[in-house]
Amino acid sequence: MAGGKEQRILEHVQQNAKRGDPQSVLDTIDKYCREKEWAMNVGDEKGLILDNLVREADPPVALELGTYCGYSAVRIARLLKPGAHLLTIEMNPVHAAVAREMIEFAGLNNKVEVLEGSTESVIPRLKTEHGVEYADFVFIDHFGNRYAPDTKLLESCGILRKGSVLVADNVIYPGAPDFLEYVRTSGRYDCTNFPSHVEYTDKPDALEKAVFKG
Repeated sequence: MAGGKEQRILEHVQQNAKRGDPQSVLDTIDKYCREKEWAMNVGDEKGLILDNLVREADPPVALELGTYCGYSAVRIARLLKPGAHLLTIEMNPVHAAVAREMIEFAGLNNKVEVLEGSTESVIPRLKTEHGVEYADFVFIDHFGNRYAPDTKLLESCGILRKGSVLVADNVIYPGAPDFLEYVRTSGRYDCTNFPSHVEYTDKPDALEKAVFKG
């Protein structure tokens, strides 16, 4: 596998975290990213908000758009009840490979499936190829310009049902104005904003929760 920051993060976890302990994996990544190299994980501060939203939704099926190194997949999957699972979509093959190893090291590969490809190519195949009837919880954390189009794609492909919870990261920085405008004004969602900060910094950011009305 090619080197790079993502590989360094993985190797640091493999050398310093406790295998099979998701919280140890998260804590090790957070410490590394605060002290050595910044990385675009959801991070520890926003991660606590995400934790609460996952617990509240208690989803049988969760979906993530944008896996990166697997941090948020580990964060979400560690809270899923027995029998529940997470599908996470990543278009960068190097990141997908790192994430698979990270998830396996955390002991969660029985709960998580990494789907490699672009969201616009994978979402339409979720029902037919991956057995997804509905996604009860969707964490959106990939490209800001894809947040709104992919939300509409989830709707048109029948992946959302009444009560499905969407949680979007980085809605202030780098920002996802089209997404915020759509979910707040379309009449199809009940929205709540959770102010926070960009991971590992003091820069203002927020998560947006949008509950699909059906």
